[in-house]
Formats: sequence, structure tokens, C-alpha cells
Amino acid sequence: MSKISVRYIVSDVDEAIPFYTEMLGFQVDMHPAPGFASLSKGDLRLLLNRPGAGGAGQSMPDGQTPAPGGWNRIQIEVADLAATVQRLKNAGCKFRSEIVVGNGGKQILVDDPSGNPIELFQPA
Repeated sequence: MSKISVRYIVSDVDEAIPFYTEMLGFQVDMHPAPGFASLSKGDLRLLLNRPGAGGAGQSMPDGQTPAPGGWNRIQIEVADLAATVQRLKNAGCKFRSEIVVGNGGKQILVDDPSGNPIELFQPA
């Protein structure tokens, strides 16, 4: 069975790599060029592309260019959300809100350096 991959468009791959590895525990599997890197965490493969780099970074026939941001996101489960949030805030990470509590647990959205959201989730 093949691995599931998620692709994020980032402004700067070299800036994004330390965020994902040092802050969120990903490992670098491949970084063959400045515009692309493949990272992993467990069964998740995260592909990072700079706009204009490689096939995934190319403009569409109508002229639209891939760009970072939006609301689609990956979810990373954490054991202690409050401690994780504090560690990331101390490192200067940007959050979209405070911790939200729901029936299934607690969550918060943190932005990567390009503005792509990552949901940090602690189950109830």
C-alpha cells in the first residue's frame, strides 16, 4: 500500500523545514532542490513546494498560481496541548486563535512560516 501524501505550497522551503522538524517533529526524507522537500511524521508524508518550483508549483492554464494559506489543514495529535502551545508561542509561532474546546477534545490552529494552518489536537 502506498503512503498518503499532503502537499503544501510554501513561500520558502528552507524556512519551512525547521518549523516542521524542530517545532512539530517531522523528519526530512528528501530535499534535492531549494524549491522542494519531502518530510514525514509517522504515516504522513508532507511535500513542500515553492510556487514555480517543480510540476506542483506551476501556474494553471488560466494563470492561477499556487499560493500558501487557506483553511485546509493537517491535524497532529498531541498529548498535552497547553504545553505544546506554550512551547510554540515561546518560539515565536503565530496562532490563528486560542485553544477551542469541543466534544471530541481541544484544538488550536498554528500557522507555518508561509501561513499554512496546522491543527494541533488533544483528544478528550
